Formats: sequence, C-alpha cells, structure tokens
Amino acid sequence: MVSLGHAAFFGVGAYGAALFAKHVAPDPLLGLAVGTAVGAALGLATSPMIVRGTDLTRLMVTMGVALVLFELANKFDGLTGGADGLQGVVMGPLLGRFDFDLGARVASFYSLAVLFLAFLLVRRIVHSPLGYSLQALRDNRLRVMAVGLSVPARLAAVYTLAAALAGAAGALLAQTTGFASLDVFDFHRSADVMLALVIGGAGWLWGGLVGAIAFKVLHDVISAFTAQYWTFWIGLFLVLLMLVGRDRLFRPASWFKRGGAR
Repeated sequence: MVSLGHAAFFGVGAYGAALFAKHVAPDPLLGLAVGTAVGAALGLATSPMIVRGTDLTRLMVTMGVALVLFELANKFDGLTGGADGLQGVVMGPLLGRFDFDLGARVASFYSLAVLFLAFLLVRRIVHSPLGYSLQALRDNRLRVMAVGLSVPARLAAVYTLAAALAGAAGALLAQTTGFASLDVFDFHRSADVMLALVIGGAGWLWGGLVGAIAFKVLHDVISAFTAQYWTFWIGLFLVLLMLVGRDRLFRPASWFKRGGAR
C-alpha cells in the first residue's frame, strides 16, 4: 500500500506525547507509549477506508486525513497552540537518571535505541506467519484469497503497525525538541518518507533505513552548496535512479556494458 498521509500519524504521535508530558506526566517512555498508541489508534480507525480502495484512492484518502488533522490542530489552538505550536514541553529524565541535555547526547542515544528496537520488531514480524502472508499477498493477491486468508484484515494490520511506528517517530520528535507545531502534519513529511523509500527500495527490510540515511545525507550535502535548489538535484538523482536502476547507478563500471542488469 502506498500512503501520502503518514504525516497524520507522525503528527498525532508528536502532539499526543507533548500533551501527555505537559498535562499528565513528563516520563519519556510513557510519552513514547502514548504517541505510539495514538498513532496506532488513528491508523486502525482509518484502515477501513484504506483497505477497500485502489492505489489512487488510498493516496487521496491518506493525504486527506493529514490535511484534516492539520486544520483541526490549527483550529483548536487552546489545546495545540495553533500556529504558534505547543511550547514549554519539558521532559523528565530518561529511566529516572539521564536528563535531556543541550548537547542532545541523551536524545540521540534514546532515538537510536528506539529505532533499533523498532527494527527488531519489524524484522520479527517479517519472519512471522503474518509477514509471510503479507509477502504472499504482495506477490499474488488472488492466490491468497483462494486459500481462505483474509486480505482486508492483513492490510489493516500492517497499516496499523505502520501508523504506530509513525506515531512513535512523532513522539520522539516532540520529546527531543520539547516542541510540537503544525509542521508535523505538513505534506513534506509524508513526501520525505516516500522519497527515502524510493531511494532505498521497497523490496527489502533495510530499504527504508538505507533510503532515509541516503536522503538526509543528500539533503545536507546539496544544501551546503545550493540551499535554494537542493530539491532540483535530488529530483534529478531520482530520475537517474528510475532510468538507470539502483544496481547500475551505484556500480559505474556497469554503465558501459551492454545487457547489464537494470
């Protein structure tokens, strides 16, 4: 399934964790759990609209959900801070011992630890019966239906899982920056995820991680030379990636060989 609205889950995770820290408890792990749960709940609530549509319908619906939440966050400024954002989010020490410092060392290790655990979780799911059924569904939907497996239930499950992970990412952003704004619902958040997936490849587990790192490196390096036109150069890179192929693009020696893998 292709989504252009994962900023919705990212955003509700960020606001959920920030509001929890500000009004309930500043514990980072509890806030992370709240952000993850809020993202998963929104994903589960919207999954019936997603699993029944075509790819184009899913694109429009997911993007529409993010736009609706953006407007709601802007409207209820008494709760979310509106255009000014939710400020004054102070997190307590991680595990009761490690304070979030200005050097962001604790925040960095905290984020990396959550990323590592999330990767292990996804890896376990990929190699579980659910993961194998999803791979079969990707390869041949009709055959999966023929053996009696519920396609909508599996699509809803993986969509909810993706929403939960996006909510966790949003919670991490709010906790490590002490701030949540309408920017978390912006379309560019969802677009960046799609670009990272295109760069890294959707056919393997490491694709999203490798793509995200490559996208950020490209962004930072190109912005250092031409901050105004960095999107043009990344767009050109994506065009080359599509025309040449990922394998050949990163193996220049194959450019001059006929019949090379594309």
